[in-house]
Amino acid sequence: MTGKTQTSNVTNKNDPKSINSRVFIGNLNTAIVKKVDIEAIFSKYGKIVGCSVHKGYAFVQYMSERHARAAVAGENARVIAGQPLGG
Repeated sequence: MTGKTQTSNVTNKNDPKSINSRVFIGNLNTAIVKKVDIEAIFSKYGKIVGCSVHKGYAFVQYMSERHARAAVAGENARVIAGQPLGG
């Protein structure tokens, strides 16, 4: 362990205010890309409160909508593990 606090796996908040602070990451090669990789890439846009990785996609839950919008703008079509991200 590096001593870093792990983020929650919960990204499906029922609070309608938090839905706009969630980012969907599609076309993800989850055989190679792991949760820690997603957090490393997307943490530069703001505080991540949750990250969940599923087969082929992931969600990142930010503290604020502003951070989520910055992440979408900054990472749209980025290539990870040979695949362009989709959203």
